[in-house]
Amino acid sequence: MKLTGMKLCNFRSFYGKTPEIILAGGDVHNTTILHGNNGSGKTSLLNAFTWVLYEKFSAAFASTEQLVNKRAIAEAKTGQSVECWVEVSWEHENKRYNVKRQCRVYKNETDFDIGKTELFMQVAGDDGRWYFPLQQPDEIIGQILPASLHQYFFFDGERIEEIVRSDKKSEIAEATKIFLGVEVINRSIKHLGEAKKSLENELKAIGDSEIKKLLKEQEKLEKEIGKITKRQTEIQQELAYQQTFKKETSNRLRELSAAKELQERRQELENQKISNQETLRQTREALKKIISSRGYTVLLSETTSQFRSIIHNLKQQGQLTSGISREFINDLLNSQRCICGAELHAGSHSQEYVRLWLERAGSSAVEETAIRMSAQVDEIDKQATAFWEEVDREQARINQLRQTISQIEGELDNIQERLRKDANEEISSLQKRLDEIENKIDEFNREQGANQQQITHIKTEIDSLGKQIAKQKVNEERQALAQRRINATQDAIERLTEVRNLQEKQFRLQLEKRVQEIFSEISFTPYIPKISDKYELTLIENTAGIEAPVAASTGENQILSLSFIASIIDRVREWSEKRKMMMIPDSNTFPIVMDSPFGSLDEISRRRIARTIPKLANQLIVLVTKTQWRGEVAEEMADRIGREYVLTYYSSKPDCEQDYIELGGERYPLIRQSPNEFEYTEIMEVERDR
Repeated sequence: MKLTGMKLCNFRSFYGKTPEIILAGGDVHNTTILHGNNGSGKTSLLNAFTWVLYEKFSAAFASTEQLVNKRAIAEAKTGQSVECWVEVSWEHENKRYNVKRQCRVYKNETDFDIGKTELFMQVAGDDGRWYFPLQQPDEIIGQILPASLHQYFFFDGERIEEIVRSDKKSEIAEATKIFLGVEVINRSIKHLGEAKKSLENELKAIGDSEIKKLLKEQEKLEKEIGKITKRQTEIQQELAYQQTFKKETSNRLRELSAAKELQERRQELENQKISNQETLRQTREALKKIISSRGYTVLLSETTSQFRSIIHNLKQQGQLTSGISREFINDLLNSQRCICGAELHAGSHSQEYVRLWLERAGSSAVEETAIRMSAQVDEIDKQATAFWEEVDREQARINQLRQTISQIEGELDNIQERLRKDANEEISSLQKRLDEIENKIDEFNREQGANQQQITHIKTEIDSLGKQIAKQKVNEERQALAQRRINATQDAIERLTEVRNLQEKQFRLQLEKRVQEIFSEISFTPYIPKISDKYELTLIENTAGIEAPVAASTGENQILSLSFIASIIDRVREWSEKRKMMMIPDSNTFPIVMDSPFGSLDEISRRRIARTIPKLANQLIVLVTKTQWRGEVAEEMADRIGREYVLTYYSSKPDCEQDYIELGGERYPLIRQSPNEFEYTEIMEVERDR
């Protein structure tokens, strides 16, 4: 998992949409530094990662219910919604991922109501095409970097020592089993136990529990459709608002004499585009209707040919000859009188002569049917020919409309580019605003389309559940099968438990050894980290061959915790290397995002950590204050920096003291006076020769 970028909108102190934070991820320059004073939004950025990926926050993140920027809420009109979102992109196993978690607040007369959060994911493969995965986004994220491990990759350095506290040891025990198959085995045992229980319940009442389960799932899906439908309504409102905003901005451009002619031409082209797009939609619908109503005719050519062959053979055999029919001859024989008046007594010469005509005559019913069907077959062949003519005509019309729309779009692009580069600043500014509106409209349209696709998918699942419920029947044979499955499940549980115990012990000893190596590299103390069979992380000293626990200081606990985190990442990387051997490339990259990791450490420890962590981590993102970035840290990490940013905090305090930081010979503002009554933070990239 290599993080590539992050964008925020109205998240905590970040007002509006921020520029994208591009994250370094090279082999050497793998470190991104974000500078900011206390209160500027460093912890908010750390929690932006954990919120979008796991909807979780660090312990120090105050007022988690106040996610939406206060200024954005204050500037909103009553009844208007304010969006807040975080978007993070990364690469993993030759795929690109983009996730976006968002929530909305709805402003009322006195306060605001908070809506539910929503998570969206898009994935792109080698072909570069983005698509919405069938699997749930949180499940995909959990497979790449499990939620129970996230605190070891995204952490608050000032409180990092908390992971060695007694009340955190159970979390450590569970989290460290995620990789190397230990947690997988645990989940397998758990699932087998659940399966066994389910099978036992099935023996008591075959079908009852399954029906309840299916009904519950059906209800859940129906609620999901309601939720998505509500969001579709919100999107419709947002689209209406953006269209109104677009119209107002376009009108403003038209009012400017310098842009009037171009704007009028653009309006004319946009009207043509809309008209052609509507015609294109109608033509596509007409083509669909032609195919659905008469498309079958082209599939009957072989059948109609076979029919004509059958009719030809019947005629050759004399069964369809025109003239006297079998029915007429049978009537004569039954009445025993010929049409000439002669009697047709049984055994007479006259009767035998008339009977011979039965073999020569054809059936009138067959003949009439053959004649009628022949006419219908001829009509089918004519319809097939007409079908292809209409399809070709509609397809040619579609191609022509597409070409026309493409030409219109090309001319529109030229007009927009001229307006963007216009010397009149107001004209170029209005055009840029229109570009932003168009981007928003495009985003809403994509989301709307994705939601509709999801609704269709869920409805299909509901229909499937309904059919399953209808098919549930009590079956005695299934009872015997359930008993055999129970026995097999119990045997599998016992075998997996034995494997888990052996593998867990090996994993714990390997992890302990790596923690000891890293701790020794960072700390100058002779203490030795130990991990108990319950995954309790402690420091001991070995005096005269006797091990005794150490009452570690805050600084030592920080180093111990960092060593533990680095060891976890090392084990993750080793686990991923095994996957790489199985032809799964680029799976051994994992990030560390550290907020204030050097707070309580002495100079020597700070230097050693600054030197060690960039080497241990595939990708490092560090959030630091100016004080924490002093001397030894900057010196040790300078050659590793790939990207660097400054968080500029705008204080609403009238007499705020402004502050700066010098980076690469340039001064960057850390604190500035806010031009309004609101406090907020802006992100500025540091330009350095790398």
